[in-house]
Amino acid sequence: MDTEALTKLVFELVGGLGIFLLGMKNMSDGMQAVAGSSLRRLIGAVTNNRFLAISVGVIVTCVVQSSSITTVMVVGFVNSGVMELAQGVGVIMGANIGTTITGWILVLKIGKYGLPLLGIAAFAYLFSRGDRIRYLAMTVLGIGMVFFGLEVMKDACSTIKDLPDFEAWFHKFNADNYLGVLKCALAGCVLTTMVQSSSATLGITISLATQGIISYPTAAALVLGENIGTTITAFLASLGTTTNARRAAYFHVAFNLFGVFWITLVFPWYIDLIQMILGPNITEAVVVDGKNTYPHTVSAIAATHTIFNIANTLLFVAFVPLIVKVLIRVVPGKPFKEKSHLTDLDVRILDSPLMAIEQSRKEIIKMSDGCMKMLAWQVDLLQQDSPDKTLADRLKHREKVLDSVQDEVSNFVTHLLSSNVSHETAAEGRQQMRMADEYESISDYIASLDKFDRKLRRDGFRFTEIQRSDLGKLNQHLAEYLGVINEALRADNHNVLAKSAPLSRRIRDEIKALRRKNLEVLSAGETPPLVIVAYLASLNAFTRIRDHIQNVAETIADKR
Repeated sequence: MDTEALTKLVFELVGGLGIFLLGMKNMSDGMQAVAGSSLRRLIGAVTNNRFLAISVGVIVTCVVQSSSITTVMVVGFVNSGVMELAQGVGVIMGANIGTTITGWILVLKIGKYGLPLLGIAAFAYLFSRGDRIRYLAMTVLGIGMVFFGLEVMKDACSTIKDLPDFEAWFHKFNADNYLGVLKCALAGCVLTTMVQSSSATLGITISLATQGIISYPTAAALVLGENIGTTITAFLASLGTTTNARRAAYFHVAFNLFGVFWITLVFPWYIDLIQMILGPNITEAVVVDGKNTYPHTVSAIAATHTIFNIANTLLFVAFVPLIVKVLIRVVPGKPFKEKSHLTDLDVRILDSPLMAIEQSRKEIIKMSDGCMKMLAWQVDLLQQDSPDKTLADRLKHREKVLDSVQDEVSNFVTHLLSSNVSHETAAEGRQQMRMADEYESISDYIASLDKFDRKLRRDGFRFTEIQRSDLGKLNQHLAEYLGVINEALRADNHNVLAKSAPLSRRIRDEIKALRRKNLEVLSAGETPPLVIVAYLASLNAFTRIRDHIQNVAETIADKR
């Protein structure tokens, strides 16, 4: 065997594959950053309507350029309870269709322009100032790397013809009978499992097919096997998750296994169908540098992949409710509530920063709702002659929960910011960490208000009726202020200060007036000093609550 030719083959194949994979990642990261909030809204639109869920799966996978990322994301959402199993099943089916876009990108006859595209986009990426331009450049840079990597792999595969022993080994994989189809599908499955990327395996398959090392039917069988191999990523991600998340991963495996099983039974007729649709020229040779190449097989391989996944989805879509019932029966739930932490955050979502930042934002919104409830409970307890112990315990418990939620959000966002994210996502992450801290501080001061009242009662005192009335009104005005801020947070309204500033000033003036009133009561000497001190401490706590609410408003408005 020619050692020099073998070395050239290995070096070029490994190098080309590396460039191809890096290009896919850059293309994915760039498209996700450019898609921005649209992608976030799209995931939020998933309902139990299976067709809508499938459509979302298709679009998201086309954007992120990886069915593995989408399915792992689904496992994470189902694991955290954000997405129901039926919704997850629909998105996974759509992801299988969306992943076929890679093949059609490679159909574009711009292989020889891969290197110039890469170079021009690299300059745009390095020297542009705007985030949007940089990420558009990153997308084009990724596309250039994909095509350049594919050209390098094609050149490497052409070397195989100079190695007769090596070429003979490839000819052992031939989809000319049912056993041969199964053998090729198994090879595609194993290779995809090893490299953890169906796109990489597709690139290798296309390189081999276009150089004539393997026939089109063999390449088609390899692609079918890749559909099974790609399920390993979601399966591994489901280990140690909730029952519903494991059900989603098991569905992904079963869906692809069953699909490959039935298509192999009709494989010769399926290949004839593709050739009938695209025409007989897909197996025509084109001479390049004195060697026969088969460039038309690229579109045939892409069509084979797409039509199979669409047909498989159409076959399954009517049975989604039945599939969910079977999964629930086959994978029974546990007799206790499965939730390892308080939030719906899941590290599996971190691979998609836009989805991750949206999930942490939802947790901030939950914290804001928790603070509103605590304010309502606090004023109820203040006015009760005999405080409801259950309600008091609930208030204390909610304060501890918000402490833990803030820790989980901060930890999650810190992990997110440690990866390569856009400036916009990084800025939003920092804002979220600040807001989580502000809401947690609000909960602390609300809890301290109840502590002042309880301590007075234990010592045999109570706030006077007038003091309780004044504190109740102040609580009501703060709740109104907090409600405006929380609504702005949900709507992402950056003009929040225009509406909230007057409320903030009114509360500030109200607290000042109550302090003056308290000094007058102190001078009269009719109220016990302990009550006056507790009342003043309560006013200070309300001042701090108002300050922290204002900090949230300024963060939303992005003034600091």
